[in-house]
Amino acid sequence: MDLRIFTEPQQGADYDTLLAVARATEELGFDAFFRSDHYLAMGSGDGLPGPTDAWITLAGLARETKRIRLGTLMTAGTFRLPGVLAIQVAQVDRMSGGRVELGLGAGWFEEEHRAYGIPFPKERFGRLEEQLAIITGLWETEVGKTFSHSGEYYRLTDSPALPKPAQARVPVLIGGHGASRTPRLAARYADEFNIPFASVEDSERQFGRVRAAAEAAGRPADDLVYSNALVVCVGKDDAEVARRAAAIGRDVDELKANGLAGSPAEVVDKLGQYAAIGSSRVYLQVLDLEDLDHLELISAQVQSQLA
Repeated sequence: MDLRIFTEPQQGADYDTLLAVARATEELGFDAFFRSDHYLAMGSGDGLPGPTDAWITLAGLARETKRIRLGTLMTAGTFRLPGVLAIQVAQVDRMSGGRVELGLGAGWFEEEHRAYGIPFPKERFGRLEEQLAIITGLWETEVGKTFSHSGEYYRLTDSPALPKPAQARVPVLIGGHGASRTPRLAARYADEFNIPFASVEDSERQFGRVRAAAEAAGRPADDLVYSNALVVCVGKDDAEVARRAAAIGRDVDELKANGLAGSPAEVVDKLGQYAAIGSSRVYLQVLDLEDLDHLELISAQVQSQLA
């Protein structure tokens, strides 16, 4: 099972903090560094020193890391026009030497849109479907040819469809809990399907829907990677688990029920339960970005047992 580090910088992190986490991610042998795409803190936190932009961050990290994959869970479709996003992702992919992955979602946090003057359209899922068609269509267009799209929400006419990413295909991640439209969209466009913050039982049910949708679309169900995103809180003993839970304002029992929490042995066991239902990759949501010792413990005593 691949373990990836997943951060939520809108809760309070500047670029230097994110760089330190990304470097630790690389040095400790994790597969990838991913970040959310939000401009406003959630909950009671003040979010200081303020938000960082996901793709500007990843562009910087592309030049300051060498091995790890880099991506978003999930880029908000409301934040960027699809043609512009295709250019941004392709450029960062080239800057990284072909290590970028694009998680793309419809956008959901209305309050951050109001805070920064970003339109929040009522119909976002239809827009997301067109965005995926446009972004993948631009990347797949042969050099020297043009791409056009005439949809309900977006129109592109004779685009040169440049630049191209370094990778022949940038992996696209789609995720969520939707029972019908989300699996259908994943079956059509995704290289990976991710379900965030779900139980083993709910994950198995949603993976089944995606697998069925892929087969209905004439695509082998095993063509997709199936993954989870779960909050992580590991300690070498109960006291350390409690300290880390308190640092992120969470209850230990709640974390054990809904995430990956406890001793390394407990977390390895829980990961095994997800692996048993077909999850081959887990994004570890790390909420205290100053606690790099946490990453060291996970690397040494959890990741080492999954090889």
